[in-house]
Amino acid sequence: MKKTVVIDVVGLSSNLIGKHTPFLEQYIKDKNFGAIAPMLPAVTTSVQSTYLTGKLPTEHGIVGNGWYDNIDSEIKFWKQSNKLVLAEKIWDKAKKEDPNFTCSNMFWWYNMYSNADYGVTPRPNYLADGRKMPDCYSEPAELRDILQEKLGQFPLFQFWGPGANIKSSRWIADASMITEDLYNPTLTLIYLPHLDYCLQKFGNDFDKISKELGEVDELVKDLVLFYEKKGANIIILSEYGIVPVNKPIHINRVFRENGLLQIRVERGLELLDAGASKAFVVADHQVANVYINDPSVTDKVKAILEKTPGIALVLDKEGKKKYGIDHERAGDFVLVAEPESWFTYYFWLDDAVAPDYARCVDIHKKPGYDPVEMFMSSKPRAAYKLLRKKAGFRYVMDVIPLDATLIKGSHGSVNTPPEFHPVLITDQKLNNNDNIQATEVHDLIWKALKG
Repeated sequence: MKKTVVIDVVGLSSNLIGKHTPFLEQYIKDKNFGAIAPMLPAVTTSVQSTYLTGKLPTEHGIVGNGWYDNIDSEIKFWKQSNKLVLAEKIWDKAKKEDPNFTCSNMFWWYNMYSNADYGVTPRPNYLADGRKMPDCYSEPAELRDILQEKLGQFPLFQFWGPGANIKSSRWIADASMITEDLYNPTLTLIYLPHLDYCLQKFGNDFDKISKELGEVDELVKDLVLFYEKKGANIIILSEYGIVPVNKPIHINRVFRENGLLQIRVERGLELLDAGASKAFVVADHQVANVYINDPSVTDKVKAILEKTPGIALVLDKEGKKKYGIDHERAGDFVLVAEPESWFTYYFWLDDAVAPDYARCVDIHKKPGYDPVEMFMSSKPRAAYKLLRKKAGFRYVMDVIPLDATLIKGSHGSVNTPPEFHPVLITDQKLNNNDNIQATEVHDLIWKALKG
């Protein structure tokens, strides 16, 4: 099979390619450039799973970055086992056809315990005293040590949180090239998250994001030049575009005011008790899954949703089928926000009793996605906390604000203007440049592999 590299430039859409991305602006002139129709939900794990399987969430089961596990009665986000993806992945298909095929998965999600030959993914150490230390997980295990010896410790705190910046994408790009030289994989998947940060923080305000656009453009240039020398087919793509937003919707608060949510109070702070709630919402950017434990409130829930401002679609069983998200992990209803709206996970009515994790970067405890984790409430407070850390004292890095209006960009919806659609750049001829289906991306990668 033909050597192929797929570079995922998160958040890249046609409106961003121009004077701030001089390499990409020139590069696409000699390539085929297309727009991918947004799928539902247009979020990281679901889209990547579709690109790698050619199936929609109805079949591969990845209905979002997280969902409610009704056996454990827990909301779980950002799980990492590849066994959660319930359809054949492209590397399994390729291995059947060519026993010599190998794959390197550099930070695409559901990276752990897959049949890809090489892989690296974030995996912090959680120490007994509560500290979280940056680290990564790799296959083979020794690859982690090789990469961190050459590149330094994986910059986890620059991968997500208030300190997120180009360092994490640079580390991933450099690690990909080292892995290429070590193992010469047939297919390499590379994830560059850099634009995700500035676009959600600032929207499409070019006065604030031009620096980041230039940084990722340089990174893509380095990768393209490197893989051109290797003779690889190169595909550059994105999972979604990020649209301007200004209206956070707090559905769990609405549910609470209507007696649907169960709240538990511990040490004076409130926690969402999903398993004991009549109904609750798992928010994920511009999409939300509504889970109903008590079927007698179904009509009441639907009536509340239909009159709540900011919701464009309330998908029931038939609606979920239509949009390819009819899987048992999805909610009883799936919500899609209006173009300038997005969903928060917030469920408290008074910030004074918000749970302790709300003011921290804590992607696993929060019962929903929280983009506000990219902001910091107070730099002096953060500096004080870091001093305590360095001095060996216990500390809680509770520096995340509770102001959802800070967020200026989001994604997840299918109803986005064409200039915000994800893109695909390839040497291959595209049959429908303006409307490539997400499931077709799998076929395009496969075609590249077949040469």
